[in-house]
Amino acid sequence: MLRHHHLSLLHGWIPLTIQILAGIAVVAAIVWGIRRRRSLWLPWAAVCGAALTSAAYWYVASQGLADNPAPHGLWIWTGLSGVAACVLIVGWPSAAWWRRALAATALPLCLVCSALAVDLWTGYWPTVEAAWNQVTAGPLPDETDQVTVMALQRNHQIPLKGTVVPVQTGDTASGFKHRGELVYLPPAWYATNPPPPLPTIMMIGGEFNTPADWVRVGNAVTTADDFAATHGGNAPVMVFVDAVGTFNNDTECVNGSRGNAADHLTKEVVPFMVSNFGVSARPENWGIVGWSMGGTCAVDLAVMHPDMFSAFEDIAGDIAPNSGNREQSISRLFGGNAAAYASFDPTAVMARHGRYNGVAGWFAINSQNSATQSAAANSLCGLGSADGIACAVVTSPGDHDWPYASRAFAGALPWLAGQLHIPGSPPVPLPTPPPPPPIVQVAAK
Repeated sequence: MLRHHHLSLLHGWIPLTIQILAGIAVVAAIVWGIRRRRSLWLPWAAVCGAALTSAAYWYVASQGLADNPAPHGLWIWTGLSGVAACVLIVGWPSAAWWRRALAATALPLCLVCSALAVDLWTGYWPTVEAAWNQVTAGPLPDETDQVTVMALQRNHQIPLKGTVVPVQTGDTASGFKHRGELVYLPPAWYATNPPPPLPTIMMIGGEFNTPADWVRVGNAVTTADDFAATHGGNAPVMVFVDAVGTFNNDTECVNGSRGNAADHLTKEVVPFMVSNFGVSARPENWGIVGWSMGGTCAVDLAVMHPDMFSAFEDIAGDIAPNSGNREQSISRLFGGNAAAYASFDPTAVMARHGRYNGVAGWFAINSQNSATQSAAANSLCGLGSADGIACAVVTSPGDHDWPYASRAFAGALPWLAGQLHIPGSPPVPLPTPPPPPPIVQVAAK
C-alpha cells in the first residue's frame, strides 16, 4: 500500500500532482461553475481569496507562529481556497450536478495544497508513512509496555536496540494537564538489576506538537540507537515530554496563564524518571534538547535550574518566551504580569544568577535562519559565556523544519554524551566557528 512507502510529501511527484489537479479544478470551476453574470462574480471571488489570504497572514504574524517566512505557495493556495469557496457558493443554485461536483472538488484540493505548503514550511510530515502514522496514532519504533520493560530488565535480557515505553508522569505538583509521555531506554539500561544510573536528556518539541514528534519525525530514537550501536549499547535515556498539554497550547514552558508547564517538567518529570527508571539524579547527568519553542525552553530551564541540568541544545529557539511581540507575550503567557515574564526571560535570569559552574550549551541555527534567530543565539551565548556557561553557536544547512531539527540533534549528540558522562563517551569539545576569510591585499596600479 502507498502508506508503507517512504514517499515524500515535501518534494517529488505527490505534492506536484496534487497542485496540478487543484489548479485544473479551480480553472474549470471558474470557467464552467459560474455560467451567469461571470463578470460580476469573478471579482467577488478574487476579493474572497485576497481577504482569506490577508486574514491568514495577519494571524500568523500576530501570533508569532514562526521565525522563518512562510513559503509563497501557502498564500497562493490560501487565496485560491477562498476563490474556490466563493465559486462553489455562487454557482451552486444554478449549476448542473456535474458543475457542482467540479466546484466541490476544487475547494478540498486547494485546502490540501495549503496543508502541503504548511508541511513544507515545518517539515512536520516528511513522508506519507509519517503522516499516516501520526493521523492514525500508529505504533512507535521499538515501542513496548512498562511491564515488559521491567521483566526484561530483571532477567538481564538486553535488546539489540533501545525501547520506547509510554508513561504517565502525573500532575500533582503542577496541576498541569498533559498528555501521555514517552521514555527511551538504551540497551545498556537492561544490563543490571537495579538498572545503572544512566544520564538522561529531556526532549522538548515545538509549539505545535505531540510528545511522540521527536520519535516520529525527529528520528531521535534512530539517532540514539545508532549511537548505542557504536558505544557498547550505551546512550542517554530520553524522556519525550509534553510541555504544552494540547497540540496548539503555546506555553513556552513557563508557569503562566496557559498552565504550569515549568513545574511539570522540573517537579514531576525529573523525579518520576529517577524513581521509576533509576536514572541519575545528579545535574551533571541531565541535559535538555529543544526544537523551536522547545529550544527556548531548553535555555530557559537550564539557566533557571543549574542545580538540575548541566547541558542543553537550543535548536532554533528564541531569545525569550515568545507568543507574539513582547507585550503580546506578557499578556498571553502571564496575564499581563511583566515581573512574571522577567522571571522566565533567560537574559534577566542569567543577570540575576551571576556566575555559573559546569553548565554548557549548543545553539544550533540553520543556514536559512532569520536575523532574529541568529541574533538571539549569539546574544544568549555571549551573555552565557560572560557568566561561565561554555557555549557555541553552530550554523548548518537547513530550514526551520523537523528534518533540520533531526540533523541538529544527531550532530550534537556526541558532544552531549561526553558532557553528560555517558559511559564510553569521551568529552567532545564544542565546535569553534570557522575563521574569517583572509583579506586579500590588492596592489595599487
